[in-house]
Amino acid sequence: MSSDNLTPEQQARRKIDRRLNQSGWDIQGKDDINFNESKGLAIREYQTDTGPADYISFINKRPAAVIEAKRAEEGHRLLQVEEQSNRYSSSDLQYVGETSLPFIYESNGEITRFTNLNDPKPRSREVFSFHKPETLEKWLNQERTIRERLQGLPGLNADGLRDCQVTAIQNLEQSFKEGRPRALIQMATGSGKTFTAITSIYRLLKYADAKRILFLVDTTNLGEQAEQEFMKYTPKGENRKFTELYPVQLLRSSYIAPDSKVCISTIQRMYSILKGEELNEWSEQENPNEQFQPDKPVPVAYNEEVPIEFFDFIVIDECHRSIYNLWRQVLDYFDAFQVGLTATPDNRTFGYFKENVVSEYSHERAVADGVNVGYDVFTIETEITQNGKEIRAKEYVEKREKLTREKRWEQLDEDVEYSASQLDRDVVNPSQIRNIIRTFKDNLPIIFPNRDKVPKTLIFAKTDSHCDDIIKTVREEFGEGNDFCKKVTYKTEEDPKSVLQQFRNEYYPRIAVTVDMIATGTDVKPIECLLFMRDVKSRNYFEQMKGRGTRTLQKEDLERVTPSAKTDKTHFVIVDAVGVTKSVKTDSRPLEQNKSVKTKDLLHHIMMGSADEEYFDSAANRLARLNKELDAEQKSTFEAIAGKSINTVVNELLDAHNPDKIQELADKSAAEGGTEGDEEKAHEQLKEKASSTFTGELIEYIQEARKQKFQIIDTTNRDKVTHVGWDKEQKQLSETVAENFKTYIRENKDEITAFKIFYDQPHRLKEVTYQMIKEVVAKIRQDKPNLAPLHVWKAYAQLENYQGKDPQSELTALVALLRKVCGLDSELRPFDATVDKNFQDWVFDKQAGSLKFNDQQMEWLRMIKNHIATSMHFSKNDLEFAPFDAKGGIGRMYKLFGNQMDDIIEEMNEELVA
Repeated sequence: MSSDNLTPEQQARRKIDRRLNQSGWDIQGKDDINFNESKGLAIREYQTDTGPADYISFINKRPAAVIEAKRAEEGHRLLQVEEQSNRYSSSDLQYVGETSLPFIYESNGEITRFTNLNDPKPRSREVFSFHKPETLEKWLNQERTIRERLQGLPGLNADGLRDCQVTAIQNLEQSFKEGRPRALIQMATGSGKTFTAITSIYRLLKYADAKRILFLVDTTNLGEQAEQEFMKYTPKGENRKFTELYPVQLLRSSYIAPDSKVCISTIQRMYSILKGEELNEWSEQENPNEQFQPDKPVPVAYNEEVPIEFFDFIVIDECHRSIYNLWRQVLDYFDAFQVGLTATPDNRTFGYFKENVVSEYSHERAVADGVNVGYDVFTIETEITQNGKEIRAKEYVEKREKLTREKRWEQLDEDVEYSASQLDRDVVNPSQIRNIIRTFKDNLPIIFPNRDKVPKTLIFAKTDSHCDDIIKTVREEFGEGNDFCKKVTYKTEEDPKSVLQQFRNEYYPRIAVTVDMIATGTDVKPIECLLFMRDVKSRNYFEQMKGRGTRTLQKEDLERVTPSAKTDKTHFVIVDAVGVTKSVKTDSRPLEQNKSVKTKDLLHHIMMGSADEEYFDSAANRLARLNKELDAEQKSTFEAIAGKSINTVVNELLDAHNPDKIQELADKSAAEGGTEGDEEKAHEQLKEKASSTFTGELIEYIQEARKQKFQIIDTTNRDKVTHVGWDKEQKQLSETVAENFKTYIRENKDEITAFKIFYDQPHRLKEVTYQMIKEVVAKIRQDKPNLAPLHVWKAYAQLENYQGKDPQSELTALVALLRKVCGLDSELRPFDATVDKNFQDWVFDKQAGSLKFNDQQMEWLRMIKNHIATSMHFSKNDLEFAPFDAKGGIGRMYKLFGNQMDDIIEEMNEELVA
C-alpha cells in the first residue's frame, strides 16, 4: 500500500516498525507469533485484561516491554499517555497471566519516550530509538539499574584534590543520584577540569559499574591530550595507572574495541560513525563551530554497531563549542548522562544543560586560590592601527600574491584607502607591524622588570600570511635567528607538535606566533605574555585565548625555560596592540550564517541546497569581483572544472531569485504544455541550475584562486606610536584594589590579631607567626578573593611604578603589603628585601661592638635570616628541620653560639621584622 493511502495511525506504526527493526526486533502479529524467528519479538495488538496493547515486546518468550503508539500529530501527548502505558505494563497478558513489564515506551514514530520502572524514581526520557533486545535482556537480569547503582556511590576521598575539584565531583554525583540527564562543570582554565572528569569517570566505572563512557573532544589535539591525562592518572588507593585498570581507546577510525571502557573521540568522528561516512581527518583539527554546517543538517542514522545505549555517560570537553546545530545530533542519539566541561559557558550552554551547573569556579576565584595567575594589560596604540591610511594615486606600490608570495610593482590608478580591519588581509603595512614589535621590545624592561631574557611570549596573528610577516619582523627587531621566533599553526612546514613541545619545554623559541592553533586546550605553562595583533569579537574565544597565560608554574620549572625568572610565575601580561581588550564582544560566535560568512562556506550552502537569496547574491558579488582578479589561465581552469565561464555562473546565481526570470521560465513551461503559472517549480529549477554548478572540486579551486589575490604592501606610509603604557582602566582598577585592601584591614583590625599588631602595635611584630599569616591569607581568599595578596601586590606595583622583584609567596606578599599600608615602609618593598636590609644593619651593629661573628656563625645567621624571610618567625624547634638538621641542628648551633644562642634568636626575631 502506498504511504499516501495510509491513515495517520498506520503511518506512525510503519515508522515505529522501522525503528524497531533497526534495533534488532522482529515485528509479528498477535496471530502469527513464532518465537523461533528472533530473540526479540514485538507483537502487535497483544491482548491484555485491559484491552489490546499496541505492542508487547518479548525476549526469549519472556515479556519485557510495552509500546504505546500514537499518531504523528500526537507527539505532544506522549507524556499524557504514560498512565495508559503503565496500566498495560501491570496487566494480565493473554496466555501468560499476571506479569509486570519493567520497560515502557511511548512513540509516534518521530519521538520516542522511555521509562525503566526498575529505576529508584522511574522517570520517562526521550530516546533516539528503541533499545536492542540484548540490552533489555541484560537489564532484566540485573539486580540494580545504573541509576540505582549511582545511589550507592561512596564518599569521595579528597586527598590530593583541590577544593574546586571536590565540589565539582560531589555535586556532579548528587546530580546523578537525582537522575538529572545533563550537568555542567564550569571551571577556570588551569584548575584541572580533565583531572576532575577522570576522577569522576574512575568512580563511575568502579563503584557504579558503568559499562562504557565516551569522552568527547572537538579537535584531535584535545583528544591526544586527554589520552595522555588518562595514561598518567593513578586513582587513590590503587598502585596501577587508570589505563592499566580500564582500557582507554582514542578513536582513530570507526572501529571501537569491544572491551573499551573509555572511548575518546572527536565529535566530528563520532558524527561520521553514526552517519556511516568516511571522515575527512582534517576536520578534526578545527573547532567544529568554525566549520561549514548546512542549513538543514543531514540527520544521523541508527547504527546497529553503536546503538543508542552504547555509552552510559558522555563527557563533553570544551562543551561551549560543540553542542549546537549539526553536532548536537551526536548527543541526542545516545541514551546517556551528559557532563559538560568548560571554562567559558554562555547563555546557550547554560540552556542546553538545563541550568544544572554543578560547579562554578571562576578565574577570579582560581587566582585567589593560587590555582591560576592573574594578568595585567599593557597597551600599544599606533596611528595606522587605529585609523588605517590612504595611498595616493600614481604611487608605485608593491603587490604580493598571498599564496606564492610572488611580488611585483604596480602604479595605482586611483587612491586606495584602507581601514584598520583591512590591515594584514588586503593591505600590509610593514611599518605598522615593525612599530608594534619594536615598541614591545623596547618596553619589555617595564613590562617585566629585572629580566634580561624575553619571557615566553605568544603572539596572536590574523592570518597565516600575517604570521609570516610578524615572524620576520620579530627576528629582525630582536636581532635573533630562526630558533628565536617560530610559527605554531597547522600549516607550518615544521611539525606543529614538535614546535609546541619546544615552546613548552626548551629555551627556544622565546616567541611563538599563531592564528588559533593554541588558542584553546593546549597547555604551555611557561607563557608569561600574550601579544594580541588581531582582534576577537567572541567573548568566549577571547577568554579561551587569555587562558593560555593563566597557568601557574613553580620557580624551578619556570627557570628551566626562562633562566632570568627569579620567582614562581605570579602573573601574565596581555600586550594589547589592536584594542582587543576594549572591543565589543558577543557572548558567542553567531551560529546563523549571514552575508559575512566565508566564501567557502557560502558556496557549500548553495551546493547543499540552501534557498537563502542572500547567499546567492553574496556569492554572485564575490565571484564577480574574483572574475576581475583572475588571469586568463585561471579563468580557463575555472571553466574546465565548472563546464561554464565564471561570468555565466554569476548570472545563473543572480537569475535564481530574479522574479522576472522566474516568471519568464514559468511562462515558457506553460507554453510547452506544462502547468500554467507554476512559478514555484520554475523557481526551483533556476535554483537547481545555479547550485548544480558547485562541486567540492570547484569550491576548492575558488578558494585557492582567491588566496592568489595580491596584497598591497604599503611602504609609502610610515606608522607612529600614539600611546604606550599600562592600560588606563588597569590603573583605575589598581587604585580600587588598593583602596579596598586598606578598607578591609581597617574594618578587620579588631578581629584579626595580625592586622591589629601591624596597624596599632608594631612593637609586637616579633609575635607574628607563619601560622597567623597563613590563616589571614585563607580568610582573605574566602571573604575577598579579589584581594588575594599577589593581586593586591601587582596593583600597588603599578601605582608606584615598582620595578623590583616580586614576593616569593602570598604570605610574604601579605606581610609586605601590611607594612606598606600601616606605614612601617614608606615604599613598596618585598618582605625578604626588608629582612635583608634589617639583617645587614643588625650584623653591622653587632660587629661594630665587641661581638665578632666568624664564617661558620655567619653561615648559620644567614640560614636563620632566610627562614625569617619566608616564615616571619624563627624558633629553636625549627632547628630540627631542613636546612638546619643537615648542619647538626640545635647541638651544632649551641656549640657555635653557646649561651648567647637564645638571645641571638630573640634579637633576630625582633630586629629583622621591625
